[in-house]
Amino acid sequence: QVQLVESGGGLVQAGDSLRLSCAASGRTFKNYAMGWFRQVPGKEREFVAAISWNGGSTYYADSVKGRFTISRDNAKNTVYLQMNSLKPEDTAVYYCAVRWGRYQPSTDRAHFGSWGQGTQVTVSS
Repeated sequence: QVQLVESGGGLVQAGDSLRLSCAASGRTFKNYAMGWFRQVPGKEREFVAAISWNGGSTYYADSVKGRFTISRDNAKNTVYLQMNSLKPEDTAVYYCAVRWGRYQPSTDRAHFGSWGQGTQVTVSS
């Protein structure tokens, strides 16, 4: 059984950068697409970014396109989310997840599983 652990969140000011990491243990995810989602209290978990099994294909939410970059290191069983030019509206708990059985990414939360516990990102204005 795989366990995903997100890290790298914190409190930053608008315009700053953060790099989130998601490390997997217990099972490799190198053959599967991965995704990042975020959630604020009272709202549904929303798609942020996703990446194919080999990094050749990436999807982004319109709200983060041009500011965030998803990447992966299959040798380290880790996926990253580089977040630049952060805005207060990026404040949320960020989660990573695996799209088991699929090479290609998706924007649909229902296609992902094995969610991590999340890491809090807070952007002050």
